[in-house]
Amino acid sequence: MEVQGEVDGSGVPLAVLLKRELCNQKVERPDMLFGEASKSKKGEDFTFLLPKCSRRPGQAQADGEDAGGAGDDDTISVFAIFDGHNGSAAAIYTRENLLNNVLAAIPPNLTSEEWTTALPRALVAGFVKTDKEFQTKAARSGTTVTFVIIDGWVVTVASVGDSRCILESAEGSVYFLSADHRLDTNEEEVERVTASGGDVGRINIAGGAGIGPLRCWPGGLCLSRSIGDIDVGEFIVPVPHVKQVKLSNAGGRLVIASDGVWDALRFQEALNYTRGLPAEAAASRIVKESVSSKGLRDDTTCIVVDILPPEKLSPPLKKHGKGGIKALFRRRPSDELTEDQMDRGCLEPDVVEEIYEEGSAMLAQRLKINYPTGNMFKLHDCAVCQLVMKPGEGISVHGSIPRNSRVDPWGGPFLCSSCQLKKEAMEGKQHLTNSQPTVQPVLKSCHMVSDHKTASPFPRFDSFNMSISFLLSPF
Repeated sequence: MEVQGEVDGSGVPLAVLLKRELCNQKVERPDMLFGEASKSKKGEDFTFLLPKCSRRPGQAQADGEDAGGAGDDDTISVFAIFDGHNGSAAAIYTRENLLNNVLAAIPPNLTSEEWTTALPRALVAGFVKTDKEFQTKAARSGTTVTFVIIDGWVVTVASVGDSRCILESAEGSVYFLSADHRLDTNEEEVERVTASGGDVGRINIAGGAGIGPLRCWPGGLCLSRSIGDIDVGEFIVPVPHVKQVKLSNAGGRLVIASDGVWDALRFQEALNYTRGLPAEAAASRIVKESVSSKGLRDDTTCIVVDILPPEKLSPPLKKHGKGGIKALFRRRPSDELTEDQMDRGCLEPDVVEEIYEEGSAMLAQRLKINYPTGNMFKLHDCAVCQLVMKPGEGISVHGSIPRNSRVDPWGGPFLCSSCQLKKEAMEGKQHLTNSQPTVQPVLKSCHMVSDHKTASPFPRFDSFNMSISFLLSPF
């Protein structure tokens, strides 16, 4: 009989626990090796590499610095790619502020397990708060974000846009840890954007069919989620897709890359190029092959992170021919260990277990946490910006739900007035005063070169003059 773990997602079979106890083996935190590489076309890709970071807000260290003497159990690792468009302001601002905004949304004095459970909601709050604050800068750029937090053997990935993160387990299976928010590939996002007041369509040549990828108008953005892009419309939301998984202590390899890589290489191709290479060389090889395949058409950036059993500082072993793209995580773990695993010290079976996954763009759904987890958060603090409010001052995220619904419209979580306005704007319940009329452009002439994710140069969509070479590209 198989015994599954509790809701904390550990999911370790009873037989494994017994064998581990017999071996008198303590579950240790993994070792980590990482590397990055990039080729710049416009200088709008930015990375964040923090292998040891305090869990407490305000104490996140700059790249490469130690986490202030904090013990290993009190630290996490953070890796991220920010792929900017229409300028670099949004990418730079997000790189500098997102981590602290996420950490500030996690209540203090939690156990390690409670901290992991609170992290998905904190990521949503941190992304939305960062976007809301960036809007006050009056900058018109935007950025995709793929944000990876590693806490022991637990990997949590939050993403908006089309940069991606994949995981290859030690035995060679491949898992998607991020979502693609290109309108061309996500029908649900097209429906959400149009329901919120946006218009989705292709560029129309006068008297002919539409050309190029699906775009959101006004603005011509190919993405449905990002941070920034205020001039496009609030229906381009910063609410991230979040996925949280637990690796066995056999380890695995993460590949985090901007769309400059994924537009040139398939997932399995990228992994095949890294066989037997350490992390830094693997990242360089992926970037090199991407540029060789398609040319340097866009900023091309890659981070490779190896999560390794303690004191095994070499790339995880991969069994050729075993790899297969896994859309689902819930593989049933075996109660038995292989002889090879026993020889390596009673390691767990090589299983990647899903702890959490949610991709809804609705804040009411993303901020609501059921009992008992919800009790970790302060009820009357704003669930997005953590503004301390008196009872009765906050506005319930469920305020628009009918009284006869199963959710109490007077119950928390609560938002402050400015975050409530942000929520309503994202849901299409109000329109910004500076929003532009929804017009799908007709191509008249073609001599300007545009930003790779938008259909117009600075300022956004002020003219119908565009480059045919850009409009026909998939970016």
